[in-house]
Amino acid sequence: MRTSDGRSYTESSEEKFMRLAIEKAMEGVKKGQTPFGACIVKGKRVISCAHNAVWQTTDITAHAEIAAIRQACKKLNSVWLKGCVIYSTCEPCPMCFSAIHWARISKIYYGAGIEDAKKLGFNELSIPNRELKKLGKSPVKIQVGRLLKADNVELFKRWSSLSTKKTY
Repeated sequence: MRTSDGRSYTESSEEKFMRLAIEKAMEGVKKGQTPFGACIVKGKRVISCAHNAVWQTTDITAHAEIAAIRQACKKLNSVWLKGCVIYSTCEPCPMCFSAIHWARISKIYYGAGIEDAKKLGFNELSIPNRELKKLGKSPVKIQVGRLLKADNVELFKRWSSLSTKKTY
């Protein structure tokens, strides 16, 4: 890979998995969906990838993270996803963070923040994941990290320029 100034670099596994989430989100955008994508990985193995399907399914809970969790649980034949990592194009909303918590996913990497989504018209609750962890006093230890923020914010900006875009 090359930086914008032409220098080469090696992309980390985490960045590759986040790029899969971005690709999945773009797949959804091409189908008239919003720019949310998620990828669940265990070890170095991709378990599931999904994009948001709220408008496609007329289901307000059809967020990318929820769809990826459903697919991963089915594939692993378990409701517990302990040891898995989820890569999401945006900081998970409170509903998705709760599902991640209940599935026992160990780590979240996200790109754009909740505030980035709000700026584009999404009806997000301004409760960052770090605050949810603190408020919930949960014994589940979910690590939260940020990855490829600029690439994910760019995804949202490209979606925002579409005349067909719809928020919820």
